[in-house]
Formats: sequence, C-alpha cells, structure tokens
Amino acid sequence: MKDKWSLAPTPPMGWTSYDCFGGKAREEDVKANTDYQAEHLLKHGWEYVVIDIAWYAEYTAPRPAYCIKYLNLDDYGRPIPSPTLYPSSVGGKGFKPLADYIHNKGQKLGIHIMRGIPRQAVEKNTPILGSTARAGDIVDRSSICPWWEHTYGIDASKPGAQEYYDSLMKLFAEWGVDFIKADDLSFPCRENQPCYADDIRMVSNAIDKCGRDMVLSLSPGPTSPADADTVKQYAHCWRLSADLWDEWPHIYKNFEYCEQWNEHRGNGRWPDLDMIPIGKLEIFPGEDLPGHDERWTRLTRDEQLTMMTLWYFFRSLLMVGANLPELDEWTLSLLNNEEVLAIVKNSHSNRQLYRIDDHLAWAAADDAGNHYLALFNLTDKAAQMRATLEQMGLKGTYVLRDLWKRRDLGAVDTVVSAEVPRHGVKLFGLTPAE
Repeated sequence: MKDKWSLAPTPPMGWTSYDCFGGKAREEDVKANTDYQAEHLLKHGWEYVVIDIAWYAEYTAPRPAYCIKYLNLDDYGRPIPSPTLYPSSVGGKGFKPLADYIHNKGQKLGIHIMRGIPRQAVEKNTPILGSTARAGDIVDRSSICPWWEHTYGIDASKPGAQEYYDSLMKLFAEWGVDFIKADDLSFPCRENQPCYADDIRMVSNAIDKCGRDMVLSLSPGPTSPADADTVKQYAHCWRLSADLWDEWPHIYKNFEYCEQWNEHRGNGRWPDLDMIPIGKLEIFPGEDLPGHDERWTRLTRDEQLTMMTLWYFFRSLLMVGANLPELDEWTLSLLNNEEVLAIVKNSHSNRQLYRIDDHLAWAAADDAGNHYLALFNLTDKAAQMRATLEQMGLKGTYVLRDLWKRRDLGAVDTVVSAEVPRHGVKLFGLTPAE
C-alpha cells in the first residue's frame, strides 16, 4: 500500500449519485454515469464514481418512494448491496463486478457508509468477524443519527468495536473499493460536543490495515475548526458545509467556511465544500419529499460560475451531483476547461486577498510563474471591482486573460478591474509579459 497521504496529492474529482438519485441509484444508473465520465471527463481528471447512501436498502415501493423495508446485511452484520438495485451483486459478489466495470473504464469506485452498526445487526446480535464479541456487545443505543434511524453508535471502549470497522473495510477491500464517504462523523449534531473522534480513528485504522488503498472522506458539515487536528490526522477530506443544494444562500455561506479553513488545506488533506449541484438534479419526482422535484439546477449561470470558481480556488474535494448523461454544453463547459482546472490541480498560495462587505478577491499562483485572480461579487447588484498587482505581491507587466471565456484581454502593470454581475465572478490568469 502507498503512504496514505500520497493517495490524494490533489483534491479527488468525480461524480456522486446523491444529488440526482438520492438513496435509490440503480446499477444501470451508475454504469451510465461511469460511461459518460470515462468518455468526456476522465481525461480532465474526473475519475471517482461514488455510490451514495442506502445502496444496501430494500424499499417498500419502487422509486420515488423512500420508505425502507429492511437493510441487506451479511452474517456478520455488514451491509451488502441491494440485489434489487445491483443485480450483479447476487451470490455474494458484492460490489466486485461493478468495481471491475468501473476500474476497466479507468476510474475508481467510492461508496457511502454510516457511523456505527445497523440496528438489524443488533436485533439479531450477529457475530463480529475477527472477534468473540457480538453486535449487542459493542452497541451504544443512546448514540443515534438524527437523519438515519437504521443504525446505532458503537462504544469504542468495548472489545469488538474496532474489529467491526475492520471487518467492513476488509469486505470493501475485497470488492475493490477506492473511496469511503463516511457519514455522521465530522458534525455530531450534539450541542457543544466535538466530532466523533473515536469512530473517525477506528474507520481510519481499519482502512490502514485492510490491504487496499482507500481515500477517506468525512461527512457531513459543518466540521468545527476546533476539530481540525483530529480530521487532518485521520482523513483525506472532511465536509465544511451542511448538505449543499442549488440555492444561493448555500453558496454564499461557503465563503465564510473557506476563510475559516484555508490554512488547513494541503499535503493530501482537502476540506470539502460538498457536492456540486449543477446540471440535471432529482431525477425522479419526490412525492414523499416536498420540494425535491425533478429539475435542472436552480442556480443562475453567474451563480454556477461563482460556485465553481470558489471550489477550484479553494481546492475542495470535487464531486459533481448531476446526472452526467444529461449534461448540456453549458454545464460540461464548467468541468472541462483546462485553463480553470489548472487552479485546482497545480496552484499554491491560494488565499483571500480581501473582503469588503460582500466584495471579495482571491489569488493563487503556480510553479510555472502563472498567477490567478478571482473577483467575487456576492451582492444583488452589479459592481465595478478591482485588485492591484501590489496586493497580489506582483511587479512588472502581465498578460491578462479571462479564463472562463478563454480570451486574452491585453497587458496590465498596476491594477485589474472589471464589471462583475450580481452573484457573479470574473476569473483571470496573469502571465508574465516577455
């Protein structure tokens, strides 16, 4: 196995099933998005295919209904794929056939897990692989996730607690999993309490000894900056925001999180601004979830540019929530612009230059001598904005380029200025003039 911090030298990039399929992505949906990503986005660095929550659930009705009838578990209380959603898993194969399909397309498989142990396992008091303990011996019935009623917490002090997480990661390694999205870990939903550090440590330790390289990403947020040392010790990525949807206030709030966490990024560790809600979302109408209807993103184009620019500048974990086969040319252009992607892949010294009310500037550079500047206007009115080369620490003359429009704008030697639309951004590259 590689050194764990070398697994994500730059922020992981890929697709996640949650925004468009919720908890009911089918094997055919995953394969369709895998195929699209392989053909159109893999060459730009988008390589992860992440199956989100409830891939092991059986439902009381076909989608869109979300009422769970029971969970599919093996004899050791470990979740296994729903044969209804993932027919290739039948016969004890798990996600191995689907992982092989994804790997053969040059990509990597990620899956979602919940903190703790399924209540069904506790009710059956299933044995724990690698331990004489059983599910009932390690359970903490007082520790319950407020948005997922199907698990109990684990008491880390009990024999068998670490072994349960070890058994999970051993199973996932056998399937060929490359990425773990571990939920209900970094934001505890308990007033004045820290993150679930014991569980984070146990999951991380289990991955370290499972025999397969896996990236660990913690959810949800907001993770407290007071827990920075804990999450950076054990995880590659951790969520800064609560679930982020296609609403401007959600994007606006993330600028605050970026200020709080900017110093904690790098060396294989990447704060996560959450999934990217662009393109076609909520594939099937959520009749039992009011407000969750089939739709395209509600963000304006300027708001989408603002979001993508911030995610790239901050060097966040990048997971697209759209149903990829339905991408239009506009949305695709947000994901395949190499001039912009160079910021997330190659930049350093990423920082906020200033914030004056809701006018902000961010800057970055790369080892080739290129510099980057983003002017963000978070207000409800267009504004004339500027940043000086002196503020960026630069001297001399630079060729200015609009990176989203891929257009040169001439030379500058003192100041960069632009009219920035409401909720919008202007993104520039500055290259030393010969």
